[in-house]
Amino acid sequence: MKRVSVGLLGFGTVGTGVVRLLAKDTERLEERANCEIHIAKILVRNKNRARKVLIDNRTLTTDAYEILDDPNIDIIIELIGGIELAYRYILRALRNKKNVITANKDLMASYGEELLLEARTHGCDLYYEASVAGGIPILRTLTDGLSADRIQKMIGIVNGTTNYILSKMSSEGLSYEKALSSAQRLGFAEADPTSDVEGLDAARKMVILSHLAYSIPVRLDDVKIIGITDVSREDIVFAKKLGYTIKLVGISEVNNGAIDVRVEPTLLPDGHPLASVENENNAIYVYSSALGETMYYGAGAGEGPTAVSVVSDLLSVIRNMKLGITGNHIFLPKRELRPRKENLVESQFFVRLHMKDEPGSFSRLTDLFKDRRINISKLYQEPIPGRDVAEVAIVTHITNKLLFETTFDMLKKLDVIVNAKYFRVERG
Repeated sequence: MKRVSVGLLGFGTVGTGVVRLLAKDTERLEERANCEIHIAKILVRNKNRARKVLIDNRTLTTDAYEILDDPNIDIIIELIGGIELAYRYILRALRNKKNVITANKDLMASYGEELLLEARTHGCDLYYEASVAGGIPILRTLTDGLSADRIQKMIGIVNGTTNYILSKMSSEGLSYEKALSSAQRLGFAEADPTSDVEGLDAARKMVILSHLAYSIPVRLDDVKIIGITDVSREDIVFAKKLGYTIKLVGISEVNNGAIDVRVEPTLLPDGHPLASVENENNAIYVYSSALGETMYYGAGAGEGPTAVSVVSDLLSVIRNMKLGITGNHIFLPKRELRPRKENLVESQFFVRLHMKDEPGSFSRLTDLFKDRRINISKLYQEPIPGRDVAEVAIVTHITNKLLFETTFDMLKKLDVIVNAKYFRVERG
């Protein structure tokens, strides 16, 4: 095989990065591939639009099927985003026996199992490293580097937008609204940031990670999701006073064959490696039985990091084509989904509340926790100047989640409590 022809669907930020990388490092990459890599066609919306890289205008097309049905194109790289249209295009490519690379986490979280089965049926590769954590090779690590180990738990900061927002709220004292505005101004957040700040983007990535780590067919509906819109600057300040940093993390854990996957704002001990992951960076912390604890850290998005993941997948596909083993790597879930029951979930919890500053009010609070057999690990209390109200922050010992939630409901009903909220706490 002297030349491989590639069709690119989409020429936005990542597509531009892929073309730029292939043009910049042509000699090195083709030496790795041991053949010429030829961008045959690129799908665009407007052929006359100004581009950030030089490209022969004859390479551009507005007709996807000119690429998908071309028998001379070997590999399709899908970078248009969205779900339904991308699904139709990839399905068409696989049925035309074309290998596919995608960076589309929304698609893989929704239709990944179906498309992987389709790829294997037609003897094609389907790679999607860039769909999770940008340039961090976490999917390759799970399927190759840790394939001999038994993964027990993963904690991930897998959304750069929310990590940037919470970082700015923590380091600069910005409000949520100002931190979000800064993220939008710098291009880290979309004009409509709902998918990021409500935790949906992170949840889709945890679906993909869980599927690969445990061989369990997790779907988005199986993930318990809480976003960051309710996290205030004051929550972050009081968490700091108790030695914690608040991050939006995805948590995926298997215990006795039952899986628990959730995305939520979580207090991490300041000494935890994930607590120091700042701004738009991503990191995944993996607990496995043989290797122990490992962390994978780096840029979670952007033209360069994501393009590196896409082109790395491209080299893998070319290697498989040369060996005649395309489709053989396809990883499909083998185990049945068995969600962990909520009454078996245990954690520590951070409670922040305003309590009437009057005799006996604090003892009513502590008596409730004592009666419910929930022990307090850390406690901070200070009066609010000019008001007959005290600010109280508590971290519990490990307790049953359902027990804690029913206790919290009872706490809110006490007449000495003005308002209260809680977050999960990750052990160090």
